[in-house]
Amino acid sequence: MRRIVILGSTGSIGTQALDVVRKHRDRFEVMALVAGRNAELLAEQVDEFSPALAVLAEGEAPPGSYFSTGAEAVLEAAAHPSADLVLNAIVGSRGLGPSLAALDAGKTLALANKESIIAGGDLVMARVAGAPERLVPVDSEHSGLFQCLGGRAARREEVRRVILTASGGPFRGRRAEELASVTVAEALAHPTWSMGAKITVDSATLMNKGLEAIEAHHLFGVAMDDVAVVVHPQSIVHGIVEFVDGSFLAQASTPDMRLPIQVALAWPERLADGAEPLDWASLGSLDFEPVDRAAFPALDLAFDAGRRGGSYPAVLNAANEEAVGAFLAGRAGFADVPRIVAAVLAEHDAAPIGSLGDVLAVEQWARARANELADAR
Repeated sequence: MRRIVILGSTGSIGTQALDVVRKHRDRFEVMALVAGRNAELLAEQVDEFSPALAVLAEGEAPPGSYFSTGAEAVLEAAAHPSADLVLNAIVGSRGLGPSLAALDAGKTLALANKESIIAGGDLVMARVAGAPERLVPVDSEHSGLFQCLGGRAARREEVRRVILTASGGPFRGRRAEELASVTVAEALAHPTWSMGAKITVDSATLMNKGLEAIEAHHLFGVAMDDVAVVVHPQSIVHGIVEFVDGSFLAQASTPDMRLPIQVALAWPERLADGAEPLDWASLGSLDFEPVDRAAFPALDLAFDAGRRGGSYPAVLNAANEEAVGAFLAGRAGFADVPRIVAAVLAEHDAAPIGSLGDVLAVEQWARARANELADAR
């Protein structure tokens, strides 16, 4: 029986994680649930799973509930003394603090909050330097690479590069000039995955794939130039590892996030009934093509920030969060998102990142500047 905490339990990843728990109640016990502001759904989850601690991170707890509230309660849940594993599915860089709290408390961290690695990669990786098995990725692409490598402790000298696949999003095949007038509704119409609004827009700009490249750089100890991205519209192959002898291993499965979640929760074991098996005889062709980097400049912005390292990835991520928020609110156009991020990065002076406070400081500046640029457009 593995005792788990789910941070972000009412979001897309959190609710699917609870689907996994329902299927394997003999293997998992929920010790704590943390939601953002969806008190009604959190109450339903508490009734079903009976966690020792339930936290509503934002707003006030409804009358009669026994929810804890606020940021300190989130950190308390992340370091829950009875938990073995913490699944961090919080959206955005606010997930970094809970990730560090979980690792500092000796927990295994199943990481769906990629911003923890983007904004604070050096901080996170330093905490697992001697125990790589304590950090397990949940993103489908990184889970694919993780499975191909047999975990994070694989022999890196045997790896030439890692390849992330991208569906191409709703605008695959469109030229740069065709993207200026796309609407929020169009950007949210992802062809493969059902996700939250922010990550769906990131998938449409391909910033999400750039963030995932930085994440892969940290998780698997490969240089940014040894991370590649290819468009694979069927979303069947999720990650590919190329070895130094020229051989490749690829992980393939039905596009269902419950599988990588289940892999992360149970690793190193594999549990039955993770995803619908593929019928290879009737699958048809699988397509792979290069990214149109002129139409989707966010990808190169992320790669450049990852190469620079230090404070640049944190600035990239924070500026992008605000630019996407401006787009969703109608304050910026779709093509303005990478322009705003590029402008903020161009103005940034590198700063050392030695603590969570350092990350928060550069993020505060980047957020403010991104919003200034959005309002001035």
